[in-house]
Amino acid sequence: MPDPFRHYEGVPVIDLPADPPAPDIPALAVLANHKGTDESAGWIAFLSRLLFYSASISAAKQAPSGDRYALRVNPSSGNLHPTEFHFGCSNGIYHYRVSSHMLEQRATGDFGSLEFLLTTIVWREAWKYQSRAYRYCLHDLGHAWQSLALAAAAIGCESRAVGNFDDDTVSKRYGLAEDEWPMLLVRIHGGPAFPEAEKNEWMGGIPNRLSTETVPYPWIEEMHAATRITHPPGVPTDWQVIEHAFPNGPAFGEVVRRRRSALDFRGGDETIGYEQLMTLLESATSPQNADFASESFVELYFYSHRVSGLPPGVYRYTPGKEFSNLMLGDQRVAAAGLSLGQDLAGNSCIAFSMIGDLERAARLHGDRGYRYVHFEAGAIGQRLYIAAEALGFQSTGIGAFFDDSVHDYLGIERTSGRQVVYHFACGYAVEDDRLVPGPDISIRSESSPPE
Repeated sequence: MPDPFRHYEGVPVIDLPADPPAPDIPALAVLANHKGTDESAGWIAFLSRLLFYSASISAAKQAPSGDRYALRVNPSSGNLHPTEFHFGCSNGIYHYRVSSHMLEQRATGDFGSLEFLLTTIVWREAWKYQSRAYRYCLHDLGHAWQSLALAAAAIGCESRAVGNFDDDTVSKRYGLAEDEWPMLLVRIHGGPAFPEAEKNEWMGGIPNRLSTETVPYPWIEEMHAATRITHPPGVPTDWQVIEHAFPNGPAFGEVVRRRRSALDFRGGDETIGYEQLMTLLESATSPQNADFASESFVELYFYSHRVSGLPPGVYRYTPGKEFSNLMLGDQRVAAAGLSLGQDLAGNSCIAFSMIGDLERAARLHGDRGYRYVHFEAGAIGQRLYIAAEALGFQSTGIGAFFDDSVHDYLGIERTSGRQVVYHFACGYAVEDDRLVPGPDISIRSESSPPE
């Protein structure tokens, strides 16, 4: 199993202030595109706050063997975390060392306004999930993007994601190791002024080796090569912000730090309300600020198991419109069966199939559109996580499902260019007795079982 933490040796490190002030704006208000305020004293405190509530370790669990392993604010398939956070600013290039909440400075110099680069280390997923791992890496990128964007909004900033860039140029700019691939740029506006660098110097650092050996997966290499860009064309950049009042609820900082992926749901008679469902759907599908998000490529189908005021059945949701019923009747066995036989999809109150329009994405963006569809699915998943937690229940992402069976069940034609890309479930989680109290988690980096 690869090491879940990347370090760069031989470079200066900056300790970020521990336990920075929690954004107290309600989480549901952030999901409705409202912004909080920044209480940071300087740029280092600002970065500590931004990263603590978007990418840091939030808790730990202890396995029966006694080994402890980390859970993070941003979720990941199998808790394997292929996504790395780099950023450039007016005084250098940095990498976020998650394991100790530190910054590793890899260069000094003026690299412009604050810009995060989210990369993926596909081997962290492929060692377990093999060729299907590329999908999971893209989902995780979508989750990480929204985790960063929502945290930025909660502390008074705006963000914009950029997927249309030259892969080789960005890799060279950030000095990425061979096992890291650049995936998404996220530009943050509205934070404090950063100091200017006194000199230009590239330190680089030596990236730690994650495994003694790796196994190549040609399908992943081919798919990634097909979605790379050199000399990117122009991309539409129109986007929309929806502003509306939202009721108070738990604070954003509290919600993101306690978020967990449910291992299973309790089932029984517990329900979520119809208004909670509508809040969940509206929060999940709010327009995103990205150069590839002028229109949505992902449509939500959901299996209603226990929603007050909504009969059990399969529904199709179109943002801003009433959802339509595809079939009525108990869907618990079907939802679990379609989700690779995982009971949690049937024990939840509601389960989702996210259907991506890959053909339309390819028409607009070429093969790069494949990444964008999965980024959007991951972003929707992250917003579902935060909304559910704020509403009093929990969620989990499900990357494993029987693709063709889902298409047949939902009546999606094989030739339509539409394809299931992600499953998700929300409900009341069973208690997980592996959670370890206290902030001292003493992580063993080589041990990281699922959330």
